[in-house]
Amino acid sequence: MGETILTMSGMTKAYFGVKALDGVSLDIRRGEVHALMGENGAGKSTLMKILTGLVKPDEGEIVFEGNSVQFANPQAALNLGIAMIHQELNPIPEMTVAENIFLGREPRYPGTPFVNTKKLEAQTRQLLEDFQFRAEPNTKVGQLSIAQKQMLEIIKAISYQAKLIIMDEPTSALSESEVKTLFQTIEKLKRQGVPIIYISHRMEEIFAITDRITVLRDGKLIGVRDTAELDSDGLISMMVGRSLDAIYPKEDAAVGGIVLEVRGLTRRPYFENVSFAVREGEILGIAGLMGAGRSEVMRALFGIDRADSGEVVMAGETVRVRHPSDAIRHGMAFVTEDRKELGLVLSRSIRENMTLASLSKASKGPFVSRSAEAAMCDEMTSNIRIKMNRMEQEVLTLSGGNQQKVVIAKWLLTSPKLLILDEPTRGIDVGAKAEIYKMMSKLAQQGLAIIMVSSELPEVLGMSDRILVMGEGEIRGEFARGDITQEQILECAIGGGRIA
Repeated sequence: MGETILTMSGMTKAYFGVKALDGVSLDIRRGEVHALMGENGAGKSTLMKILTGLVKPDEGEIVFEGNSVQFANPQAALNLGIAMIHQELNPIPEMTVAENIFLGREPRYPGTPFVNTKKLEAQTRQLLEDFQFRAEPNTKVGQLSIAQKQMLEIIKAISYQAKLIIMDEPTSALSESEVKTLFQTIEKLKRQGVPIIYISHRMEEIFAITDRITVLRDGKLIGVRDTAELDSDGLISMMVGRSLDAIYPKEDAAVGGIVLEVRGLTRRPYFENVSFAVREGEILGIAGLMGAGRSEVMRALFGIDRADSGEVVMAGETVRVRHPSDAIRHGMAFVTEDRKELGLVLSRSIRENMTLASLSKASKGPFVSRSAEAAMCDEMTSNIRIKMNRMEQEVLTLSGGNQQKVVIAKWLLTSPKLLILDEPTRGIDVGAKAEIYKMMSKLAQQGLAIIMVSSELPEVLGMSDRILVMGEGEIRGEFARGDITQEQILECAIGGGRIA
């Protein structure tokens, strides 16, 4: 690590009298990976919005490369060499990969406004090869997967040849191989002296690649530590202000009869001959690498995608699920992996989002009873402790953890027999994760059957009663709680052999 390239001193920002930042300072050195940690609402996003010109601070000073600077807009920050990879993906789906990467800075023929498409595609192809990105420059971005869109944002930021890069949850939708490629790129940037501000809720990443850690809590600076000085318990304590002895509060629940049985479910080329069962009060964890077919099985179960063959049995009755409405009618609920795109209507209120799947309970004929809606929401909100100002505020204004609670509340209001959770804690902080886990344990104790798909192996091991491991579209192993390690899960997922 070299000299200090960035200093933010006394950064203060208030909204309606409430301080989102209260005198926070941050310093970044050349060639370091610096983790910015804290729960949702700690002030991380506000601090980064100030740094990238999205928000103007009430007080404080920014010194970049020895000069005091003020950013009127994001372009001003980018012009100085500060680039950010946002957690919320914002590519333009109708445009190509090349057009997205070089938007606003396309190579042109000298003296003309016309884009040199041959040069544009050549430059893009070189970037894609550097990242082993499997798509053509002229591929429409709308055709890409979430993971590919995430990697595209990373490639775009690095293509600016920035002097400082901010990465906000960059691996949230990446496969293991893509994460490895990203980390190799980070090491390359470090050797070139480019510092990175790294924001992630994945503890293993923080300890694997960062040099120093700054922790915020409730808008205030808690401390700065060398990563080597901390362990996960110490970091969690700094973040939440208390010790979390039990991050995974899994409690025993009485396991009852079979709620769901899947027999030979197939949807080529995504998965084939998948069979399993889940019981009342049981949390069934499904692990595997990205592309193993886990989410695709859940989508077929819920009627989002049509299976080629197979049988689905709910409560002893063979059911035909051709549409999500069929799944809901049979007692299924599905919290999808992308809450913002598939789980919420961000511009609508908390109340409207919570009752979206159960409006029939609050309706009289074609009319929705606002009072009935409010009663349903009030009871659910108190049960799962959603932090909000009022029921009518836009769900967009909530933290990631509270948005996830709204999605879960939406499905619990349908009174399901089976709750499918796909990546239930993606992109939320450790405190909110603990609350989601407590909720899962409580629901299981109440007799709800739960399927949890997760890429976080500690989560799978900590919360599951049974674990299924998928690989290349098939179930490769089944394990009881406590009978498997992270290493064995990976071995089972990667290897061609089947472990019983």
